[in-house]
Amino acid sequence: MGDKHSVRFEPVGIEIEVDEEQTILRAAAEQGVMLMHGCKEGQCASCKSFILEGDDVELDKYSTFALPEFEKDEGFTLLCRAHAYEDLTIELLNYDEEMIHSGLPIRTAVAEVVSNENVTHDMRHLVLKLVEPAALKYFPGQYLDFAIPGTDETRSFSMAGIPDTEGGLLEFVVKIYPGGLFSNFLDTGVAPGDRLEVTGPFGVFTLRDAPGAPLVFVGGGAGMAPILALLRSMADRGIDRKTTFYYGARRRRDLCFDKELHELEQTLPDFTYVPALSEPGDDDWDGETGMVTDVLRRRETDLTGADAYVCGPPPMVEAALELLPALGVADKRIFYDKFTTTGDADE
Repeated sequence: MGDKHSVRFEPVGIEIEVDEEQTILRAAAEQGVMLMHGCKEGQCASCKSFILEGDDVELDKYSTFALPEFEKDEGFTLLCRAHAYEDLTIELLNYDEEMIHSGLPIRTAVAEVVSNENVTHDMRHLVLKLVEPAALKYFPGQYLDFAIPGTDETRSFSMAGIPDTEGGLLEFVVKIYPGGLFSNFLDTGVAPGDRLEVTGPFGVFTLRDAPGAPLVFVGGGAGMAPILALLRSMADRGIDRKTTFYYGARRRRDLCFDKELHELEQTLPDFTYVPALSEPGDDDWDGETGMVTDVLRRRETDLTGADAYVCGPPPMVEAALELLPALGVADKRIFYDKFTTTGDADE
């Protein structure tokens, strides 16, 4: 380990100790401080902050789309990539006071593969059973990092289930990318009985307490996983807020968990599931068609007072983030997870 330095976060007045070999975000997570973040790879900008005091900071590799050079020169940084080499004071630009003190301990666990099955032609439903420890605390909507055997690489995947303290089961929905490092491993090298190492929980895509506020979920692709977790949690807890889930896919074959989602329409008293196909082709389809954000625009005219949760591919997320405020959702009540990729031939 390296030398340690003090990092203070304003305007919340929280101070942590950061080892030089850790990123500031990871150090905060290990000390129970839940800072806003997304990909942890320097690509999504969710953790972008401003350095008020101190300047000896080094960044791991990151995308200049998330942090352009002119912003870096002005003092902005990405906490998921930043290493502190002196004491710092950092202004949080994006934070949630409800979440910031609710961090759970980061743990590394070994889990055994229960099943690894197709749910669409290019998405897998991966189910694991915890071995050591036998249970892992997390909030529905959070994600874990998977260690890829034989490499120093990790990949992050959202959990689709709710905490299972008795069975220790973890569920994931993983999109298979041709040539992807984890995709290839999952597609060819993972079978029931195998053991995997996971670390977490991470992420702030969790249900905020707002009784009476309508909920709008917008998802696509593997963005199904954390939204399904939130819906399952709502059913488990008996939450009866007016809720609509818009899920975008290309063809009927790209839809998954349809049966469960329609069953949730019976379980949750005011829940509506709206799948939309952008390229229905010759499918026998009488549901919504078009991009999921276009469907949202057609069906919703006033979302004032609603909470919105968006998860899926970056283009869909960007479109939703532009549309939702125009429909009346307050910026601070829009929560999103942008599923980034690590490269053209990877996740």
